[in-house]
Amino acid sequence: MYKAKNIQTFLNAPTLIEWKFLKFCYFMMALVVLSCGDSSNTKNKFEEVSAVESNSTLEATSTKKTILCFGDSITAGYGLDDSNDAFPSVLQTKIDSLGLDYVVVNSGLSGETTAGGRSRIQWVLNQMIDIFILELGANDGLRGVPLAETRANLQAIIDVVREKNPNTTIILAGMELPPNMGQDYTSEFRSIFVDLAKKNNLKLIPFILKDVGGIAELNQSDGIHPTIEGHKIVANTVWETLETVINP
Repeated sequence: MYKAKNIQTFLNAPTLIEWKFLKFCYFMMALVVLSCGDSSNTKNKFEEVSAVESNSTLEATSTKKTILCFGDSITAGYGLDDSNDAFPSVLQTKIDSLGLDYVVVNSGLSGETTAGGRSRIQWVLNQMIDIFILELGANDGLRGVPLAETRANLQAIIDVVREKNPNTTIILAGMELPPNMGQDYTSEFRSIFVDLAKKNNLKLIPFILKDVGGIAELNQSDGIHPTIEGHKIVANTVWETLETVINP
C-alpha cells in the first residue's frame, strides 16, 4: 500500500450560525500569522518536501498512474505526528481499497504562497503526472497579496503543467477568506478560483476546508490545522471531485 490547512463586533446575541462563522474568521486570521512564521524556514521545508516527493516517486511503478497534490500546509499535513495522516495519504488508502492503480504524491509545503509554488513547479514536474491537484492561494489572500498577482501565479502554474503534459487532468482547490479583508477583496479572491477553473476547463473544489474550517474539534490545538479526523473530511471533499476524473 502506498502512503503518500478586526472582526466586526456582533452587537446582538450571536446565533449558532454566527458563532460558526466567527470561529472560521478567527481560524483564517490565525493561519496567516503562523504561515508568516513558516516562511522563514522555506529552504529547510523545501528540502524536506523534496525528500518526500523523491521517496514517493521511487515507490511509483510504470504500471501506476500518479496523482500529485501540490499545495501548502493543508496538503503537507502540518502538525500531524505522522504525515501519512494528511489528506493525500487518506486518498491513497481510499484508492487502494478500490483496487485502483494510482499512487498519490504529497507535494505540500507549509507556508507556501502561489509565488513559491510557481518557483518550484518545474522541479516537481520531473515525473509524469496524470492528475494534478492544485491547492494554493490561502497564504496570498491572508497576507493581502494583490489579487492580480495571485491570479497570474496560479495561471502560470497551470500553464507549466499543461506544457509539460497536455493530458494531465488538473483539479483546482478553492479557498475562502474572512470578511475583515474587505468585501470586494474576499469576493474577488473567491472568484479567482471559479474564473480560472472556467477559463482553463478545470475541475473545481469550491472550498477545500468545507465542514472543517473554524470547527474546534476538527482542528489541532492551534485552532488552524486539521486534526486526523479533519483531514479525513478534507479527503472526502477532495474525493467528491477526484472520483469524477479517476479511471478504473
